[in-house]
Amino acid sequence: MTNYRRFGRPGGWQQADIPDASDAAEWFAGRLPDDWFTGPAEVEVDREEIVVVGALPPPDENSDATADGRIARFRETTRGERMRIADEAEARYGRKVAWGVTLGDRRVLFTHLAVPVMTRLRQPERKVLDTLVDAGVARSRADALSWTVKLAGQHSEAWLAELREAMRKVDDLRAEGPQL
Repeated sequence: MTNYRRFGRPGGWQQADIPDASDAAEWFAGRLPDDWFTGPAEVEVDREEIVVVGALPPPDENSDATADGRIARFRETTRGERMRIADEAEARYGRKVAWGVTLGDRRVLFTHLAVPVMTRLRQPERKVLDTLVDAGVARSRADALSWTVKLAGQHSEAWLAELREAMRKVDDLRAEGPQL
């Protein structure tokens, strides 16, 4: 399933120089070799990164070791071509490209970005993070914040998806402009 999701608010000074990547899924569909994946790759885009994930054909033998070997073989044999495609996409879209595969119910991302995000927290919020660190749930405040964001995202995914769709509609209307 080809999927294009754009997170965050378009426009503003943060994105003034970022090329539009609304056609990234289509570009990758045309650029990727036909024999890499069992179907179209999933393409997700944000301000810093494009993540391309494709499904590998299932192995004859169903074991973790066989799956690990299939994923490792794909990663090694396609590395040069993936790097060339990533260089082209980075020049076109101004974002880093990360790769991954799915095999059965497993999803493995190869090298991908962990982007630092600066935030200001008051003492009550810092206490929450420190409690998670002190309890051994997280190694650091950054790890605790990442854990908290993932948890919030899992429990509010339907609401976030609805919000993203509403923002997309507003963006479409803004792009159309008034009919004079």
